Amino acid sequence: MVDTPPEEFAELLEAFLQSWHTAIDNPAEAQQEVLRSLLEGYAKTDYGVEHGAGQIETIEDYRNAFPVLTYEDYEPIIRRVMAGEVQLLLSEEPIGWAITRGTTKDEPKFIPMTPTDLHMRVNAGRAMMNYVLASGHYELFEGVNLNLNFPSIVGKVQVGDKELEYGYSSGIYVKHVSASTPIRSAPTQDEIDSLGGGKSIRDWDARFELAYQKCKDENVTLVGGVAPTAIRFGRYLRRTHGIYPKNLWQVRVMTLGSVPGISTRYEPSLTALYGPVVIREIYGATEGMFGQQRDDRRAWVPNYDLFFFEVQTRSHIKMLHEMQPGEMGSLIVSTPILARYKIGDLIRAFRAPYFRCIGRDRWWTPLEYTWGEFTTFNLGQL
Repeated sequence: MVDTPPEEFAELLEAFLQSWHTAIDNPAEAQQEVLRSLLEGYAKTDYGVEHGAGQIETIEDYRNAFPVLTYEDYEPIIRRVMAGEVQLLLSEEPIGWAITRGTTKDEPKFIPMTPTDLHMRVNAGRAMMNYVLASGHYELFEGVNLNLNFPSIVGKVQVGDKELEYGYSSGIYVKHVSASTPIRSAPTQDEIDSLGGGKSIRDWDARFELAYQKCKDENVTLVGGVAPTAIRFGRYLRRTHGIYPKNLWQVRVMTLGSVPGISTRYEPSLTALYGPVVIREIYGATEGMFGQQRDDRRAWVPNYDLFFFEVQTRSHIKMLHEMQPGEMGSLIVSTPILARYKIGDLIRAFRAPYFRCIGRDRWWTPLEYTWGEFTTFNLGQL
């Protein structure tokens, strides 16, 4: 940590988190303001003009004017944007593209990134910042973040007459979050990117070895990335070097995303490998960072100040913050790029403001979730 008194760090963290905390206290008001801001952007696009974004005044107007669309619905529009029709969907020039690790019809999703969108992704750091502010462990800033993310650059795509880089969202997140937070990541995202974008076992062994060599003599206090990758790295160290991460470092916090059940189902494996760490779950996707764990309760809290959240429940579409404890629904999120986007995740509400993503929106997902809660003795507890 730089020579900054703790009280000054506390003030900086409070300022960074204030918008999130205020929105959690009054989600209805925050969502109205987010919708107003999003509509201003949509009104600058052909898609938004087509649906009357400039004339919309209420949430009901928005629902009547803009349909709920999946990625398959948006894909033809996105392909036209990639061909150069930027104003069709974007209010700003794209500065890059994120791709998914999963597939849609056996093909990765391509999601354009704009300056506004990229600025919002920096808020992935809220989970760790909130932990430091609440616990007073400012010494975390003296340590290193073990970077186990995917490459932020995999290839290039032609967008009109420009050639833009594309990569995995987790790598893109850390590249920009690292530039906006006082903690250093190792290896750097550029070093990870230099190894290429392959997904084979050999590719991952090369990344894991890079991480080990760069961090073995460092004071690693934080681990960030994808939860299954963090587990694979721990097993790689044991298999290749005969040690566990907990034998090398005293990790205090792990901020992890990508899969459901990080703070429940994955916790035993993570603590076995890394020791008695504090786990903070991040809920995000290629399309954006939608929420993060706020405290020791094992659920995330939405970024009500950044995105507009609806859910399709069994009976009707409602606001995310209107869900009752135990209720489930399919998430519909509006981002600066995608209006009323059905992301394909099933959300379960706990007492406000806590939620979990329990899996993909399939009929058997609630059964799998219930069984998982039973076998891990969680039984729906926070």
